[in-house]
Amino acid sequence: MTTTWLITGATGMLGQDVLARLGRDGEEAVGLGSGGLDITDPDAVHDAVAAHRPRIVVNCAAWTAVDDAEAREADALRVNGDGPRNLAEACEKAGAGLLQVSTDYVFAGDGTSPYPEDAPTAPRSAYGRTKLAGERAVLAALPETGYVVRTAWLYGAGGGNFVDTMIGLEAARDTVDVVDDQRGQPTWTVDLADRLVRLGRAALADTAPAGVYHGTSGGETTWFGLTREIYRLLGSDPGRVRPTNSAAFARPAPRPAYSVLGHDRWRRAGVEPIRPWQEALAAAFPALLEKKRGAAR
Repeated sequence: MTTTWLITGATGMLGQDVLARLGRDGEEAVGLGSGGLDITDPDAVHDAVAAHRPRIVVNCAAWTAVDDAEAREADALRVNGDGPRNLAEACEKAGAGLLQVSTDYVFAGDGTSPYPEDAPTAPRSAYGRTKLAGERAVLAALPETGYVVRTAWLYGAGGGNFVDTMIGLEAARDTVDVVDDQRGQPTWTVDLADRLVRLGRAALADTAPAGVYHGTSGGETTWFGLTREIYRLLGSDPGRVRPTNSAAFARPAPRPAYSVLGHDRWRRAGVEPIRPWQEALAAAFPALLEKKRGAAR
């Protein structure tokens, strides 16, 4: 029997939500975490694809330690560049499509209007360079059945993230200083998982052009603006959130000042872009709070 979906990185925050989305619809899917499949091992990848015979592979596996990648770029490249290449080659041999999750870090981050899907890439960090290598490998090996979905500022109930951290700090500190000079699109993993599933289905129906899509929420804000909204949803005073700049939180890897992505290609695939970030955050909040309460028990 042919498995319709194979999810790699299935134990991560996004991978969990992709599997849950497919499960709710009764879709046949197999999820493999890093313990079940090392995507840097080409033989293991080819064996897994051959064994499960998927029609669509969704690669949620990634090196996501942005700062560590600065000192360990070769290690990050094996996961973010070689891993997607291994998956793409296995998919090409098996006749399967591949959805590769990528990042806003492939851009320079100095824009002033939303980056379209075909905007020139110019990563400024090791992480961005390794993710771009993965994009190029997938699109080169699978020009007709390879899909790259760039995302950014992810949060969800299945892993650590900025929203979870700020919920904790609201209870622990009187005030919190948050960066106000980086703009982006907070994106709920449940929303992104839904779009990945919709795109995969459109690919199977041959109604979605292969290539690059941007999987982020509508609208834009700063980390400061996001935190104020988190406090508002908590019933707390947003005035307890104080603005600061990136220099106050110097890190090894440069952060993009502007990470707002355009979403024009979704409609060509017959799929609506993700809803505005404020609406998504409000919908996500009950699950995020339950996760926090569960961790405290």
